[in-house]
Amino acid sequence: MDNVIIGLKGITKHFPAVLANNNINIDIKRGEIHAIIGENGAGKSTLMNILYGIYHPDEGEIFINGEKTRIDSPKVAIKNGIGMVHQHFMLVPSLTVVENIVLGSEPKKGMIYDFKKAVSLTKQLSEKFNLKVDPEAIVEDISVGIQQRIEILKTLYRGAEILILDEPTAVLTPQETADLFKTIKTLKKEGKTIIFITHKLQEVMALSDRVSVLRRGNLEGTLNTAETNPAQLANLMVGREVLFNINKNKARPGRILLELENIETLDNRDIQVVKGVSLKAREGEIVGIAGVEGNGQSELIEALTGLRPITGGKMIFQGMDVANYSTKQLREAGISYIPADRLKFGLNAQGRLYENAIMGRQHKKPYTTNRINFNFKDIKKFTLDLIKTYDVRTPDENITAESLSGGNMQKLIIAREFSFDSKFLVINQPTRGLDVGAIEFIHEQIIKKRDEGCGVLLVSAELDEIFQISDRILVMYEGRINGEFYPEETTKEEVGYFMLGARVERGDKVG
Repeated sequence: MDNVIIGLKGITKHFPAVLANNNINIDIKRGEIHAIIGENGAGKSTLMNILYGIYHPDEGEIFINGEKTRIDSPKVAIKNGIGMVHQHFMLVPSLTVVENIVLGSEPKKGMIYDFKKAVSLTKQLSEKFNLKVDPEAIVEDISVGIQQRIEILKTLYRGAEILILDEPTAVLTPQETADLFKTIKTLKKEGKTIIFITHKLQEVMALSDRVSVLRRGNLEGTLNTAETNPAQLANLMVGREVLFNINKNKARPGRILLELENIETLDNRDIQVVKGVSLKAREGEIVGIAGVEGNGQSELIEALTGLRPITGGKMIFQGMDVANYSTKQLREAGISYIPADRLKFGLNAQGRLYENAIMGRQHKKPYTTNRINFNFKDIKKFTLDLIKTYDVRTPDENITAESLSGGNMQKLIIAREFSFDSKFLVINQPTRGLDVGAIEFIHEQIIKKRDEGCGVLLVSAELDEIFQISDRILVMYEGRINGEFYPEETTKEEVGYFMLGARVERGDKVG
């Protein structure tokens, strides 16, 4: 077909004990937005890594503009007009935004790197595609949402005509996602082709022209988006009906477990970003914190989990002030933590699955006898039980954590943290990057913990998630709690209004 820009024919890829792609045949049309969806570990990223030259297929062929093409490296892919924005960022943390964007393709004045031109080009791109960044900011000091923008700008800087976006909205706020959608639609109008990997079916329906569904390495079909619906796509993805609305019993809150009194903390630039936060969280209750990214939620969570100093206020847990306890001390006190950044805070990427599974209990019996000699039989049995219970897709417990798909990394972290006999769960973006089936399962597990008497403090950029599982909603704006709501008594529009700065009436109390 003349309008086919990419043809994937019979693509097959094996890894040890895993058939990642099995005879995949997909045509991508010029100028379309083509979604590729599937469960965690279904083979989506593997297929795109083959197209981008990171992996080589064991069988099959790739055609670009009708010509058979061997893509054996990303350099060859870029030469053929293909760019890829990876799910896990490939940035140099110590470099500036502009240095990351032009790295390897720096503009020069003679033989000298032209810094002013690099900054100018970055600003032009960021304004043209509505991806605002500070060119001179250091990457390690900025949010994951801004880092995602840098990855997209890197691809656009290199002039890609075919853009592969692997879970590009997984780290974005709803507002940033809306801006990204505008950018993608602009790219389409300019004739560029977008391959969009996502777990979010509402994004598929809102953005794509066609959608291909993978399940366990096999292609289940390619459909015109206008001729399908979320229920059909979910069924193709997971092989069963999926509940989009979780049924839960009304919460029965008990005694106060966690009480914050005027908590303050600083960001990495020593600027105060949490400005006197006070709240109460009870056993048997899920307290959701909503807010536009950058309003202090992440710093608050890091302060409550020992990752950032509390500079003012009290953190009372079960009657004891635990402000500035270490992460280990907080775990021993009965607080578990699921971080937003799974690679930075949740896992040892180079560690084996069984090493990651026992983090936090590696010094205890029966996993060790004297803190030196490990009982690998019990460690591996424990790990395999977690893998089975939480459906972590892996050939065995011996592979490294970085070998898992992003969603399966998240399931491993959740499995580990939920396995502790904790009284309180601090959860930051629990379903980021998960497919619809996994989201359903994780939500059920969080509610189950609540029903067993745990207290839960949940931060999520997904308002749907906040409304679905929270019993009480707090809104953060500019480092403060700006409103308190009950999901059944409010709307997303009202909560969104407070997220953007509407003020809580004087005299309202948060507790």
